[in-house]
This record gives sequence, C-alpha cells and structure tokens, in this order.
Amino acid sequence: MVGVEKECLRVASDGTLSTLDHPSALGSALTHPSITTDFSEALLEIVTPPFEDMATTLACLAETQNFVYSKLPPGEFLWATSMPCGLKVDCDVPIGRYGTSNVARMKNIYRRGLGLRYGRKMQAIAGVHYNYSYPDSFWQLMAEVDGKSSVDSEFVSAQYFSLVRNILRFGWLIPYLFGASPAVCGTFFGSSSAPERMLKLGRNTLYEPYATSLRMGDIGYQNNREESESITADYNSLEAYVGFLQKAISTQSSRYSKLGLLDADSEYQQLNTNLLQIENEYYSSIRPKQIAEPMEMPSLALGRRGVRYVELRSLDVNVYDPLGINDEQLRFVESFMLFCMLCDSPPITPAEQKEIKDNLLAVAHRGRDPDLTLSRAGEQVSLRQWGGEILDVVGEMCDLLDESGKPKLYCNSLSQQLAKIYDPAKTPSGQMLKELQDNDEDFFSFAMRKSQEHRDSVADQPLSPDVRQRFEQDAIESLKKQQQIEQSDDCSFESFLQDYFSQAAESADR
Repeated sequence: MVGVEKECLRVASDGTLSTLDHPSALGSALTHPSITTDFSEALLEIVTPPFEDMATTLACLAETQNFVYSKLPPGEFLWATSMPCGLKVDCDVPIGRYGTSNVARMKNIYRRGLGLRYGRKMQAIAGVHYNYSYPDSFWQLMAEVDGKSSVDSEFVSAQYFSLVRNILRFGWLIPYLFGASPAVCGTFFGSSSAPERMLKLGRNTLYEPYATSLRMGDIGYQNNREESESITADYNSLEAYVGFLQKAISTQSSRYSKLGLLDADSEYQQLNTNLLQIENEYYSSIRPKQIAEPMEMPSLALGRRGVRYVELRSLDVNVYDPLGINDEQLRFVESFMLFCMLCDSPPITPAEQKEIKDNLLAVAHRGRDPDLTLSRAGEQVSLRQWGGEILDVVGEMCDLLDESGKPKLYCNSLSQQLAKIYDPAKTPSGQMLKELQDNDEDFFSFAMRKSQEHRDSVADQPLSPDVRQRFEQDAIESLKKQQQIEQSDDCSFESFLQDYFSQAAESADR
C-alpha cells in the first residue's frame, strides 16, 4: 500500500510567504483527512490515503492539489521547491493555528517549541513523505520462508525494523537520485553568515557545487544535539526504539530548560523542557509508524500494536513535476524498499550509526562529486561503485515487481536511476544547477518560474462536479468536527496536557 504526504508553501503573487490564514474553504487543518498544515499556517500538507495502485495514489494527490488551487486566495500559488525564498527573519514564518480546543492548543504550542528550539525558517522547508506497507499475503509468505506457521505483530514488527535499518544504511541513495535542493535563496540565512563552503551564484543565490539535497544536510531540520543530550535512536528492535522515544520525551534537557517553559507573557512557548516535546520532534529519514488512537502517544501505539507501516521522509519536492513526485520515483522507491526488506540486516552498532550519519551528510552536500567516497564497514568506497552494486540487486526486485506480459515499468525506472549513478548531471540537483547557470538565473526566479508553470498546468485539469462536491463536503464536515471538539472540552489545558503525558508513566506501571 502506497500513500504520500506532500508539503508545499503557499506564497503570495510576489513569491513571498503568505501571511494569510489557512483558507477556511479548504476546511479545518485540525480535522480534515487530506488537507492540513505542517509547521506553518502557510505550509500546506496534502495527504493521500494508502492505495494498492500507485497510479491511484498519484491521481488522488492530483485531485486534492487541484482542489487546493481552486480555493487559494487571489494571487496565491504553491511553491514548487523544497527550499523557501524571501525569509529574512524567523517571524516571517507564521506558526500553524488549529482553533481553541485543547488539542489545537497543543499542536500550536508544539510548533512554537520547534521554532524556539531550531528556528522557524528551518521548519518552512518542504518535503514529500512516502508511506508504505505490505499486505497480509506478503507477511504470510515471509513467515513461511522463515519457517513460521503463523504471522503475528511481533514477527511483522521485526521485519519492518530490518527494513528500517537497511534504509538507514543505504538511504543516502535517495537524496543522491532525487535530491532537488542544491541551492538556496540568499535570504534564507538572514543576518547570519552562510557556511563558508557555499558559493554565490547571481545576485542572491547560494549553492554548493556538488550538493544534492541541502534540505537533508546540516542546514535542514536535524536533531544535531543527539550526542550531547544522549538521545541516540536505537533501531535494533521495536522495544529498543520505543524505549528510546519514551526516554527522550520524559528526560529533562538543561538546554531547553534554560529557554523556559513559558514566555514573558506567561504563555506556553514549548510543551515541556524535555529532550523531545513529543515523539514527532525526532527527525529521521525513515520512521516506523502505527496508527494512534485519539490522544494516544505514538510510542505507546507502536509498543502496543507494533509497526503498521513505514514513512520515508528523505524525498525533496520534485521541482520538475507539478505534483512534486512522480511515477518513476514511486516505482524506484518501492523496489528499493523490497531490496532493503530482503537484504540481510544485522543490528546497527554505534560505529555504523556514525557512518550512516556521515554518509547521508556527505551525499547531501557533495553527492555529485566524482571523487566522493563513503564509509562502508570502516572502509572507503566510491559512491558510484556502491550505488552500482545496490542497483544491480534492486534490478532483481524490479524483475519481480514487473508483471509478465506488461510494460517493464519498474525496470524502466531503474534504468533512469542507473544513468544518474554514472552521470551526476542527470540528477535533479545537477539539472537545476545547470539551468541556473545556463540562464544566469537566481534561485528565486527559477522557483517562481517553475511554480507558475505548475499552477498553469493545474488550471488545465478542472475537477469534475462530483469530485469537487466531495471535497467541498469534506471541508464542511471537518469544520463541524473541529467545532464539536471545541465544544466538548471539559478540562483546563494544564489538566489536558498532564493527562496526555501521564500515559507513559501509567503504561510503565502496568
């Protein structure tokens, strides 16, 4: 099953971040099933349900995005790249608001905390998340291969964690192949100094010559204080991972305590002063997920019912596609997932954990450097060699996934990725930098041009009356649901927050 979540900034006609509220015509960002906001009021998030057929997933994304465009304020459009423009100071990024209910306040304060801890501009960077799960028939087959007579959640979770570990090991391949953020607008750093390694292009563009995905690099949203705060994740089992999350959300941080729980007006500016406010604050390129019940902590949902699906978070918004992602990418990622599932996956040691982090950063900042080497089991290997070896095995997965007698769609996608391994200029990041240089174009002008092209392409694909009516009804129902939640609150926010975080202690006592 494949679902996607696409983040995209709403911008005004001049390309600056929208200062307007989330359009009420789109429904409630708190309760709408497919149209919400991420960190910012201006950072839209379009969520598709999971579908068996990825063509249906993309069709759903296209319909939802089309509806969004039809309800945007006059002059607004969606930004086509991961990296924002025109942000000089943090306060340029409005934090998401979700109403007056306790749960809405919690979501808003969590975002205030993110802005306080990491900076708001960093939170305005957009990406595409790929949600994937395997059907029961797959698990039955895996159990038979493993010599088991039945399938339970413990077995499924162990297999998913095997997949997660390998995605961490080999996941540098995703930003290399699909990274589309090698440059940023000069305003992104505001009055701060940009890293010395960055070069200037045109009047107001900064870039790194071999970068693939600055979003996934050290200027993006990372938990860079892991080592100093002793909160390194453990992916070697479900129990270890849940234990790490529970420790991180319940352990005081001296750094965040100094920031203060309340601001000068005695208003919450973070949910707590712990290492993580809630589990979602921990950034990772891949997350094992379980669907939580209303107000259930995500880590408890995982511990109680195991892994339901995985969320790959390392895809940049594809600037060369109006949807931000396309069929070629989805097919490759699926075949790559299968490779990671079936490949041997030993526990990750502390030494390998460091290799994983270093390799990802190296590819994000220098992935197209022909001389780049990565660390594999303590030895240096060229990206081209290692990538070619991985894709050779992924090719076997593509042969399995391509149905006999039908077009070789998975194999065709693989061929396009192989071409990128041997010619970095074919990567989206390589294409983008070449376009900027050939046109003597600033990143802002490039992003504006692509955004307007995508907006115009959507205008050529009007929704059918039935589909439009369905979306409009969903919007109305979501507003009603938000109102019901607000009316049903029967305790103070302080009591609500205490009840929420007490779940972990109560669970530990059982």
